[in-house]
Amino acid sequence: MKKYLRFPLYMVVAAMLGTSVVACSDDDEPNVTPNELTAQEQALKEIVADYTDKTVIPTYAGMADAAMQLHSLCIDIRSKKADGTLTTADVEAAGEAWKLARDYWEKSEAWLFGPADKYSIDPHIDSWPLDKVGMDALLSNPAQMAQMDDEGVYVGNYLGYALQGFHAIEYMLFELTNTNANGNATADSESVAHNLDYTPEELNYLVGLAADLRNQCILLEACWAGTENVTTEKQQILTDTELDKGDNFGERIKNAGQAGSEYVNYLDVMYDVITAGIQNIANEVGNIKIGNPTGKGLPSGGMEYDPNYIESPYSLNSIRDFLGNIVSIRNAYQGSPSVDGTIQVATHTLSSYIATLNADLDNRVKAAIQDAYDKIELMGEPFAYTCGAPEFNDINQDAIDACNVMNDIFDEVKALLQANH
Repeated sequence: MKKYLRFPLYMVVAAMLGTSVVACSDDDEPNVTPNELTAQEQALKEIVADYTDKTVIPTYAGMADAAMQLHSLCIDIRSKKADGTLTTADVEAAGEAWKLARDYWEKSEAWLFGPADKYSIDPHIDSWPLDKVGMDALLSNPAQMAQMDDEGVYVGNYLGYALQGFHAIEYMLFELTNTNANGNATADSESVAHNLDYTPEELNYLVGLAADLRNQCILLEACWAGTENVTTEKQQILTDTELDKGDNFGERIKNAGQAGSEYVNYLDVMYDVITAGIQNIANEVGNIKIGNPTGKGLPSGGMEYDPNYIESPYSLNSIRDFLGNIVSIRNAYQGSPSVDGTIQVATHTLSSYIATLNADLDNRVKAAIQDAYDKIELMGEPFAYTCGAPEFNDINQDAIDACNVMNDIFDEVKALLQANH
């Protein structure tokens, strides 16, 4: 993920608009006591509370639950392989659990500031491309394999990011049919369950990978909700793996401007929600996730063209990933439930507040989000094949352009918030 430096929002907007920023005299200061919030700050406080409690935390809780189930199913695969009862259906079940956990992760990528950034959880669980050469070396190293454990401690502490996380697990659970000479997907490729010829080393690694993913997902939930507010089972896992950070980021952003919070006010929180969250992933989906493999992303994407830079290539889950990212933007702005209905609808949303200031802008923002989703949905499957196919050039370009329009319109949202501060 591209990281943004945090600056006060008024400085960013002033620079964007080409205006100067001057200090206010005492007479210019609003007549607000230290414990009294302006009308906008009060509105933003309510938005931040609902955003935290009804969108972010339930998403991470669902992801942690799904990752725990994935870990259990990977243990089952190893047990059944050992006693000769392993079937394709067993691996497929783990693959579906992987996809569910993956869905929650993609629907959380509009808020990768805070704990996901502070504790490097994002690169830990979602780095790609996978280091397949390093994986082969690991699996053939008896000394390293002897240190694998079922709780993910060795994987989490001693392996590099390119050997951890979603994509290492994906590689172990899925394989492509009908690949070309380079092992890449073709037009008629399918992603199927692994063909069951696992070695004991591979299965020990798989269990360790799934445990490490589980641990990191639980850590994300705990760092937003507070460890005391996750289940007893999750608390025990954090204790056993020595991962409990004692952090409660959600509480700190809900108390912006107070002692212990790194945010000076709720407008400062909105800066991270929009710039480091929404716009960060909008840029990444368009210019990196789609742009890099197609060679069509804007230079601002920050990475060079790489036709092999394809997210979730083994499960052929790429477009589903992209759509999940757009849903995360929608949920961050509108407080809408995810498609599976598990996230509560927020009463106070950034969308509803912007609508009170400029209804036309709110409608244009929502239309831009929907257009990006619709344009991505039109992209050809599987993306691992269509990203380089000339007949999909225009469709892929339309999706990139829609993501950039969506990114840019949030500059107007920031300017409107600053104008009313």
